[in-house]
Amino acid sequence: MTTSVRAATAPAVLVLEDGRTFRGRAYGAVGETFGEAVFSTGMTGYQETLTDPSYHRQVVVMTAPHVGNTGVNDEDAESSRIWVSGYVVRDPARTPSNWRSRRSLDEELTAQGVVGISGIDTRALTRHLRERGAMRVGIFSGEALADDGTLLARVRQAPEMTGADLSAEVATRQAYVVPAIGEKRFTVAALDLGIKGMTPHRMAERGIEVHVLPANASVEDVYAVAPDGVFLSNGPGDPATADLTVIQAVLERGTPLFGICFGNQLLGRALGFGTYKLKYGHRGINQPVQDRSTGKVEVTAHNHGFAVDAPRDRVSDTPYGRAEVSHVCLNDDVVEGLRLLDKPAFSVQYHPEAAAGPHDAAYLFDRFVELMRDEQDKHSVQLMNDQGAQRA
Repeated sequence: MTTSVRAATAPAVLVLEDGRTFRGRAYGAVGETFGEAVFSTGMTGYQETLTDPSYHRQVVVMTAPHVGNTGVNDEDAESSRIWVSGYVVRDPARTPSNWRSRRSLDEELTAQGVVGISGIDTRALTRHLRERGAMRVGIFSGEALADDGTLLARVRQAPEMTGADLSAEVATRQAYVVPAIGEKRFTVAALDLGIKGMTPHRMAERGIEVHVLPANASVEDVYAVAPDGVFLSNGPGDPATADLTVIQAVLERGTPLFGICFGNQLLGRALGFGTYKLKYGHRGINQPVQDRSTGKVEVTAHNHGFAVDAPRDRVSDTPYGRAEVSHVCLNDDVVEGLRLLDKPAFSVQYHPEAAAGPHDAAYLFDRFVELMRDEQDKHSVQLMNDQGAQRA
């Protein structure tokens, strides 16, 4: 709940579910908000972060001390709105300075009713979350302020992220098409679990016509577009709540499949692996990941609080053939990618679309193209063999 009043000097308080409080000033809308407190380590790209549907029901703490320097433009949003539940910064920019800026970050937060807080020690808050883990939080300002005991009780009544089924809340309601740029080479059915706008654009750049489908699309909906490949997007919530019917059908048919972020977790579950909640997750655009097939280290963009529990030291047998861990995080050895060895399917736990960067993982879209091209070539050879057998 927010009010339309905005005052830079209005007092505000952030209350964590373990009772720790931080006092500062209102930033953005004045009122109250609840969510899961998480921190993002990126020093730039805040506009893409705010509009990433994967942040639905999360209160984002920026570890970079100065936020808002480049303002807000009309080009970099990754969806039609801000999705974060709340925003926490230390020193907001007093005046944005960038030739693309159209308004300040403060104005954008206020216009979209996003309650935030500034002027607090975000370093201390980040250290607290690293030690205690991501947890429920509330931000209160204006008429929402009350005694700390009352506010703490309200924070503890807020829903937890574990068990939250959120994809349908952020996904498109109607299917739409992102046309290929230049010559069309492939058709992809993309399940929107919280997709970012740059993702289908990256595929379109490679000659892919992308049919973006609602999160609850059926197997029939997917194959109605005659896809050469299926894409599983990023998204919010607990992967343990998701229906795996479509993914299992895609794997059974052997259609090339590529998943990122939430899609990686769903592929992991479909293969028979478990998922679990990380203590504080990975968020930001500076996370080091190693591609185990090449040994190359990539700096990557992350936003996930859950991970796949798969063995890193051996190839696993699954209902769809052999699978292996393809990527790992070099900070904590968390599984960051999966690959099937007997079917054309792979996934990663991060954002290769590079919005707002870095670009190290862009090759993954090319790998998806190679999978689809290889499958087309196989079908062409099979068709020629079948025709030859009929003539004989």
